[in-house]
This record gives sequence, C-alpha cells and structure tokens, in this order.
Amino acid sequence: MARIVTPYGRHSTAAEVIDGIDLSGRRAIVTGGVSGIGLETARALAGAGAQVTVTARDDNARQAVADIVESTGNPEVRVARLELTDVSSIRTFVDEWEGPLHILVNNAGVMALPELRRTAQGWEEQFAVNHLGHHLLAVGLRDALARAEGARVVSVSSSAHHLSPVVFDDIHYLSRPYHPQLAYGQAKTAVALFAVGAASRWAGLGITANALNPGAIATGLQQYIGGDLGVPADLQKSPQQGAATSVMLATSPLLSHVTGRYFNDCAEATPVTVKPTDEAELASSVAHYAIDPEQADRLWRLCDRMVG
Repeated sequence: MARIVTPYGRHSTAAEVIDGIDLSGRRAIVTGGVSGIGLETARALAGAGAQVTVTARDDNARQAVADIVESTGNPEVRVARLELTDVSSIRTFVDEWEGPLHILVNNAGVMALPELRRTAQGWEEQFAVNHLGHHLLAVGLRDALARAEGARVVSVSSSAHHLSPVVFDDIHYLSRPYHPQLAYGQAKTAVALFAVGAASRWAGLGITANALNPGAIATGLQQYIGGDLGVPADLQKSPQQGAATSVMLATSPLLSHVTGRYFNDCAEATPVTVKPTDEAELASSVAHYAIDPEQADRLWRLCDRMVG
C-alpha cells in the first residue's frame, strides 16, 4: 500500500485541517477533552457544528466546556464523567449513550507515573488508562458507531511507543521491575495496535480506526517528568498543532475509507524495525511491532478476557 500523505504537515493546526468541513448532525466523543490537545480537538469538532461530549474524571470540567461553547458559538457541548480505570464507570457511560456515534477520539492519558499504581483489578495504571479503558469503551460503543454508517475511531498514541512493545508475558509488572517510561511506551504501543485490531474487525460495519502520534506538546501530561519534552524546540508544537492529526483523522474526506494505519504530522508514518536515533525520524516513524496484525489480534483477545 502506498504511504498516505496530505496537504497538511507538522505546523498545521486543527482549525486548518477542519476548515470547510460541516459536522452538523454528527455526534462526537473526546475522552480527556477538557485540557491540552483533547480540548483543542473538541473545540475544532464543535466549531464545525458537531454535538460533542467531552469526558473527564469528575464534574470539575464545566469551565472547559463553557470555554468551547463561548469560542465556537455551539451550545451542543457537554461534559460526562468517565473514569477509565473503573470498569463500572465505563459500562455506565456506555449504557447511558443513546443513538449513533460518528466520531470517537480516544485521547485521554497519563504519562510516566513515577511509582507503580494498580487499578482495583490489579492492572498497571498507565496501561489501564491509555489503552485498556479505551478498549472497553470502544467495544461497548461499537453498535452506536455502526449505526452512524461511516464512523471513525481515532486513538492517540505517541512516539514513546518506540520505547517498548507490549510485553505479553508481564504487561502489568507483576514480576519485572517497574519503569515509568517503559510502562508508558508499552501502553502507547497498545493504543496503536488497537487501531489495527479494530480495523480488521469492524471494516464490515463501516467503522474506520486509525492511530497517531500528536507530537511534542507542552501540556499537563508531562507533570511527572518536570515538563521536559525531550526534543528540540523546532520539533515542538502548540496544542492547536498537536490536535491537527487527530482532527484530520476524525473528519477529513481525504481519509474517508482509510483504516488500520498510524499517522504523524498529518501523514502516514514510516514503518521501522530499529528505533531511530534521530529525533526527527523518531517523530515521523512507527515501530513495526506497533502495527503488526498478529500482535494486534493477540492483544485484542487478551484485553477482551481482562475486561470480561
């Protein structure tokens, strides 16, 4: 398959990639859509006329919603509670959703938790928040996505996936020493593999699924690493630029039937078998294990067992 490129690039913003697109009558969910690139993703979708639900761990996110409504003039924006480490919270959210769902952006995440944390089920928390909770959410909403007849699922991964594949023998650090960055990398690899697994399972339902690396953006995500993005200034992005690839995958007619792929800077990433040493190449590539269909299928089946 030919590598997909678009007229947009590293410095494009969410507003630029969605310009001219009308989402009136469409419904979207953006997890973690109250800050950082999630907020800018939600703002872009609302600005194009979509009815947008942003999720947060608590109800103290109303100011973010008010900000979106004020800046876009779209009153159809709401916040809903969703705790991605809590199976009952996810199932409640799914049970309360009514009607079709056109866009699901799995954006929420945590990064480099300094100490090993586990959910009530014993899952390592970075894996649970970044991937496993989103897996359960998307699977639960599958029928709503199918009813939309052309729905798109967008999963926010990271160049940090280059740090670790999914270590199937010990995903939750039951026996190996915990490492904050490696745990984050493993979780973001799982996010990328989810898109591959969903693409193979849901194509017949008219649902596309793709993953992306948003780039290096200074947000609250880096709170545990002192805000250090670890890349040169010319490779860093604003939140509006960081949201561009998510918004493009969620809305652009250029990608109407594209599924199961991984994007950087509004273009399909280049697969590599060896981790690049150059920062620019690292930011524009995807590790082979993060898009491997066999790994994706193995992970999907394992996650289905985990969440019951």
